[in-house]
Amino acid sequence: MTIWTPRLADKGPRYRALAEAIEAAIADGELAAGTRLPPQRRLADALSVTVGTVTRAYALVEQKGLVEARVGSGTYVREAASEASPFVPSAGSSLEEDTIDLALSLPPPSPRRQAALASALGAIAGDGAALDRAVNYPLGGAPAPHRNIYARWLARLGLPVEADELLIDQGGMNGISLALGALLSPGERLAAEALSYPGLISAARERDLRTVALPFDDDGIDVETLAARFDRQPFRALYLMPDHHNPTTARLCESRREALVALARQRDFWLIEDGVMLLPQEERGTPLYRLAPERTLFLFSVAKILGGGLRAGVMRAPPALHERLAAVQRHQVWAPPALTALAVDHWLASGAADELLDWQFEELAARESIVREQLGDFDIRLRRGGFYVWLTLPGEMRAAPLIEHLARRGVRVTPGEAFCVGSTAAPQAIRLCFSAAGSREQLAHALEIVREALSRPAPALWQTL
Repeated sequence: MTIWTPRLADKGPRYRALAEAIEAAIADGELAAGTRLPPQRRLADALSVTVGTVTRAYALVEQKGLVEARVGSGTYVREAASEASPFVPSAGSSLEEDTIDLALSLPPPSPRRQAALASALGAIAGDGAALDRAVNYPLGGAPAPHRNIYARWLARLGLPVEADELLIDQGGMNGISLALGALLSPGERLAAEALSYPGLISAARERDLRTVALPFDDDGIDVETLAARFDRQPFRALYLMPDHHNPTTARLCESRREALVALARQRDFWLIEDGVMLLPQEERGTPLYRLAPERTLFLFSVAKILGGGLRAGVMRAPPALHERLAAVQRHQVWAPPALTALAVDHWLASGAADELLDWQFEELAARESIVREQLGDFDIRLRRGGFYVWLTLPGEMRAAPLIEHLARRGVRVTPGEAFCVGSTAAPQAIRLCFSAAGSREQLAHALEIVREALSRPAPALWQTL
């Protein structure tokens, strides 16, 4: 039987030529959504290349989100919708005024943020030296006072760091980009939990990195399994969220933290520790950067506290990496905006950030009670001080038709598929960010709609793929 057989370019590695041919065929419509790619051995024979060449090409286009591997079935061209970045709202979502968006991980709305920002901008406007810094090119990295203010604030949060360990960046996503740019070259392997932050998945694809999906449970990554996987597929760095895994809310237990650090030293790989989602101190474990300071990059952002629009954060990194990280930052953005840095300085130094965080934890506790009241009869996971709940669907219910149904009822949530690393099978689960609702009343209304949908007898709709 005739199979799809592309004509490969004569220059460059054969696997890249095949990957480019697949990408072009998908773009041209020659390989339509849902099409199964040829079995690897048959295509290798047809092209007179090794099976390994085809395997590498398939992995490359999968990392770009163009195809998906299904265990025991083959590799298929993805639907166009699945290529979209899962953490960006759809274009139509803002047009529906009555839509309650529980898809994005946003802090609870509060006029406190606008008032604190107005105060910070007023203070800057009255300070000539600050205005001069705000409009001139930043030279020589972040000023020492800025790093000192961050260091003192992080210490109050239970995250002690030295000021000279810090690199000021533009938030969590920028921190991920800087870390990947400094640590990995295209084609190298990056490991992460099998379900992980969609921004990390997108950043890995953009840099042409090969991802290694790691199994995990309620106590985080199984380090023995991790060691075996490393021996088969050595990777350069491991990205993880030890305190509050996105999306399942799992926390890496203390014994596994110690075992992970020991393994990282033994096998010599880097740890990228994402601490952007800040929980109350008693809900957190020992930071990995405290256990292995020489090989851990710790990412932090003010987005989940002060507001995502500020695009401000900080990375704690070993001094040996600072020059390389700074070079990547200069290449990408030159330097974070000085005006944003000055505003954040004012919030942190004045105590306004601490007051806002105290209020936020109280508000989240009230919202958590609403979640448990509405969805407590279902399989849910959430953490005190967190923004979201991970809900495993009951029975034979499927995520895709449920999400479509909820969207028609005016509620947006995120499917488990959005968090899948590599060829990880999509779990029949959804993530709901209860922090994002405009009010507690709006949240209760949205969760009533979700509960009603989950409680329905399983119609044929729920089983459709």
